[in-house]
Amino acid sequence: MTAARAIKIMEVCGTHTSSIFRSGLRSVLPEGVRLVSGPGCPVCVTPSAYIDRCVSFAMRPGHALVSFGDMLKVPGSGGSFPRSLDEAKGAGGRVEMVYSPFETLALAEREPDTVFIVAAVGFETTAPAYALLIDELIARGVRNVRLLTSLRSAIRAIEWICENERDIDGFLCPGHVSVITGSAVYAPVAEKYGKPFVVGGFEPRHLSEAVDELIRLAEKGGAAVVNRYVETVSEAGNEKARAVIASYFEMRDSAWRGLGAVADSGYYLRGEYAGFDAGSFGIEAEEILPEGCRCTEVITGRIDPNECPLFAGVCAPGNAVGPCMVSAEGACGIWYRNV
Repeated sequence: MTAARAIKIMEVCGTHTSSIFRSGLRSVLPEGVRLVSGPGCPVCVTPSAYIDRCVSFAMRPGHALVSFGDMLKVPGSGGSFPRSLDEAKGAGGRVEMVYSPFETLALAEREPDTVFIVAAVGFETTAPAYALLIDELIARGVRNVRLLTSLRSAIRAIEWICENERDIDGFLCPGHVSVITGSAVYAPVAEKYGKPFVVGGFEPRHLSEAVDELIRLAEKGGAAVVNRYVETVSEAGNEKARAVIASYFEMRDSAWRGLGAVADSGYYLRGEYAGFDAGSFGIEAEEILPEGCRCTEVITGRIDPNECPLFAGVCAPGNAVGPCMVSAEGACGIWYRNV
């Protein structure tokens, strides 16, 4: 790989960040080529007000908060105890950790008098599972499950980056998201901002080919969309998955931790399914990060995680200050484990 000028490439997906470290790709990049992380970790961009709302449900009598494990230690606003779901559980609240949203069905059927609130967090990749969960709840007549949605569009986040961070020369598109959306979804963004977008996989060969393509396209200049993950990602994507998302969800403005309010970026249950919503609307966009925390700059590619003054000192996986250190897909946590 060669580069004729300084080039800044954003890998949007946290899994790509992990794979880049495992492959040793950074060590063979041409001088002047820099890879930076983007807002591709759904847990990291979930606003603290959403965490606060989850905690309040966990502490409410007759309720249980259902969540994946990587959400449990994410800090909320920190205004009062408990500030996380982990602390809520320690304080007597009820938090059920699951590996699949569908595990909620057995819990709800076993305890019909308990209201189970599902922390539905994710991008286009996980949204179909929550749509199918609603489908199954209706089919089984289960009425004691609600979704507290923090489902967002990774494509809208990329558009936000293009609009607000003008020094990004190209994008390594999120591989898992692209399986659902298809590669064609990036074409309008590429044309609008005149930047190259390359869909890449996660093996060393996939990554080197995708980054090599991005360097070549960035040097050339102009808009382009190239799919280097054709064995998994098609131009149209998974049409059945997109159809089931559209059946149950509609797009509205949504709050992102680190980005603020992003237009038409959140998936919310349609009006006819409002009975399954736990109060997902009205999550505030204003975010006050702890003093010294630079998570916002990390997920927008302005700095690398180890440039944050709290990194690996005050902020570590066992005692995370910011969300990027908590999740397995968070850039700070990945850097902590690999740098």
